[in-house]
Amino acid sequence: MSMPSFYVNPEQLVREKAEYARRNIARGRPLIAVSYGDGILLCAENTSATLHKISEIYDRIAFAGIGLYSEFDMLRRAGVQHADVKGYQFSREDVDARALATLYAQYLYQVFTHEVKPYEIEILVAEVGGSLADDRMYRLQYDGIIIDEHDFAVLGGEAEAITQRMKETYEAGMPLDAALRAATAALGGPDRTIAAGDLEVAVLHRNEDRRAFRRVEDAETAELLGSNDAGGEGEGEQQ
Repeated sequence: MSMPSFYVNPEQLVREKAEYARRNIARGRPLIAVSYGDGILLCAENTSATLHKISEIYDRIAFAGIGLYSEFDMLRRAGVQHADVKGYQFSREDVDARALATLYAQYLYQVFTHEVKPYEIEILVAEVGGSLADDRMYRLQYDGIIIDEHDFAVLGGEAEAITQRMKETYEAGMPLDAALRAATAALGGPDRTIAAGDLEVAVLHRNEDRRAFRRVEDAETAELLGSNDAGGEGEGEQQ
């Protein structure tokens, strides 16, 4: 007995996979990266002390992701391994954000087009330069599309509203405290204040010769925000 065959319109299949990915990504809490005077600030709403959305990839390169933690953390680890091998085989200066973002894009595209389930993630690869004009931020979508961002980049749900709020307060060359306050206000919106303990904050410092990545602890975050609240609680896998 032969089995019946079913035809699925390719365009419909792509639309359904894209809608599935977008819907689940929107469940995660958003993230913002901002070029400021002394480097790049990365700020995310994240109450977990161990499930990091923001991490170091290489000397002057950071990785950030939102969505399904297990999926974007796998890409982070692969990026660290790729950067280490390339830096060892050639030179540390040959490791850059653009090449790494291109590799990520190729992998995400392959998964989106060939696998039944797409990745439920959106990621950012950021590289601090010698000046604001040299900063690089590449936002990658679940289907492998690369977006070259300037000044700041927003990932996750309500990205359009957060971007609009950030545009109203962003100033080129602003100091770190002003950048963090602007980013936090953009993430929270007019009706919500995010406590320092509910934020994950890191910076890529422009004036460091090699290791530019540094995590900003809750106490320093509260000081930069002008707040004494550094409390927070854990959260689940959907980041």
